[in-house]
Amino acid sequence: MAEPRPCILIPVYNHPATITPLCTELAALEIPLLLVDDGSDQQCAAVLDRLAEQGHHLLRLETNQGKGAAVRAGLRYAEQLGFSHALQVDADGQHGVDDLPAFLATLKVAQGTLVVGYPRYDASVPRVRFYGRYATHIWVWINTLSLDIRDSMCGVRLYPVAPLNRMLARHPCGNRMTFDTEVLVRWHWAQGAMMHRPVRVHYPRDGISHFAVWRDNRQISLMHTRLFFSMLWRLPRLLARRFQPHREASP
Repeated sequence: MAEPRPCILIPVYNHPATITPLCTELAALEIPLLLVDDGSDQQCAAVLDRLAEQGHHLLRLETNQGKGAAVRAGLRYAEQLGFSHALQVDADGQHGVDDLPAFLATLKVAQGTLVVGYPRYDASVPRVRFYGRYATHIWVWINTLSLDIRDSMCGVRLYPVAPLNRMLARHPCGNRMTFDTEVLVRWHWAQGAMMHRPVRVHYPRDGISHFAVWRDNRQISLMHTRLFFSMLWRLPRLLARRFQPHREASP
């Protein structure tokens, strides 16, 4: 195998207060950073320009398109830049940077594996968010006929860039909050190797959320419905896989 060349991919939409401290922390990993400006306002765009002047890669989308669109654009750009893997991290600084080296360590043994983070919450997590995630968990388990995907909503995952871009060319997986879940379900359907790693999650009291309750919940519901009916015609293959050995890679 060729030597892996990873980057850290950060979709950014109006996080001017957190993105610079986050980049400072991530710089300690000595891996290139790729920032995707998802149509941020002038204040955040200026912060991102300064980070680009420091040597970080910056891809700018002129209008806000949503997290999924920003990640897809970032993955395509990462491939153009010659990166083999992209470690996706959210811009709000809620993920434990100390947990990220464990994701990158998997490149030594499993370069084709998609490494998925699952959250280890502290006391700051809102109860409504903690328990609300289980609606999506249950639908994911139904749509894959398995418990293979431990958590499909955590914003930390290590993507193998080229194979994922090929899959996304066929199945874009949504522009907004549906992306993180759908991309894992479709990767699972394609029998892509998957591994899980824990990541600590802290919700700052003054944190910024771009979750639009009515719009995003509606899109998430439609996504689960669409995946369910797509699962039905895959049912024979999914049932056959139940008798195969467990597919999760191990370091």
